[in-house]
Amino acid sequence: MAAPQPAMMLPRALKHESIVLNTKPTASIQCTFAQGSASQKGRSGLVVFLNGLMADKSTWLPVMAGIIRGNQDGGYPSLLAYDRFGQGLTDDRDPQDQGREPGYGHDVLDVAQDLHQIITQISEDKMKTTPEQVPLIFVANSIGCVIARLYAASYPGSVAALLLLDSMMANSNFDWWPDPDSSDFNAEELPADVDIEILREQRAKFAAIFAPDVVNKEGLDRRNVAELLPHSDRPQLCGPGNRRPLITVVEHDPDWFASESLKVFPNTRLRFAKKLMSQSMGTPVSLTRKYSNPMWHRYNQGLLKISDPDLATGPIVAKNCGHFVQRDDPSLVVKELMLLLAKLQL
Repeated sequence: MAAPQPAMMLPRALKHESIVLNTKPTASIQCTFAQGSASQKGRSGLVVFLNGLMADKSTWLPVMAGIIRGNQDGGYPSLLAYDRFGQGLTDDRDPQDQGREPGYGHDVLDVAQDLHQIITQISEDKMKTTPEQVPLIFVANSIGCVIARLYAASYPGSVAALLLLDSMMANSNFDWWPDPDSSDFNAEELPADVDIEILREQRAKFAAIFAPDVVNKEGLDRRNVAELLPHSDRPQLCGPGNRRPLITVVEHDPDWFASESLKVFPNTRLRFAKKLMSQSMGTPVSLTRKYSNPMWHRYNQGLLKISDPDLATGPIVAKNCGHFVQRDDPSLVVKELMLLLAKLQL
């Protein structure tokens, strides 16, 4: 695991605020926003940072600060990070959850609709324009990448670029390991330091934390994610002007991730993700190297195909980074985002 980021002074341009959605007026969402300044090209876009389940908007603050400090002379786009209902500093629950099955009140499509409402209100209230006039750039981690893809598919023509950081494998159901009860299971194919008992233990740990039906603090229902996005390489997305969006795919360092996964995460069933950013799964390095890392890499290769080859970059290996790339190396995220902004002339 990378060393914790030191405390830093944030630029004054970053404002911590709350926003009440017009569509859900009984609850508020906590956000951090920086009003952009027009670039030398006279254009300004909106960069939206999309959290995973286990890392809230605070992990994006060093990236947002880096963009502002690196563009003092040439202007920078507006920047927005927010905590979804029930996440991070947003204490309010999603009003939609009321009366629904506990723990499964809303899904990723509902989150994408909320995001559209947030973008609409930010565009109109803060940027004094319409959302149709604002080029969107999504910077996303983990399940945030799923939300970014679903948003871009639901609102074609709106997303100009995506920076996807170690995307959740939406179609995997997190069943990464061989099933010892399968008729075609061959124990001889396991790594030398892994026996069936260890394999069963790992399968149980991952199912207890990551299976789509496991309840999370947000009440975000993940059970339909694999159905919504069964492929990493499609559907292709449509950006502004009937062109494909720019896309950059970044993946974790396979050796670093294997090392992180080895560290023990005790009482797995009783502590859903509560300390996962600082503790891990006790997964043998050989299992991660043989199964999950290659599977994840193939998934990331597929993501490049949701745009055109000349608009896609990656997969870029984030050296010495685990799953939370923005936490482990915010400077890398700043660098890749700046490259996308330059291509968009923002």
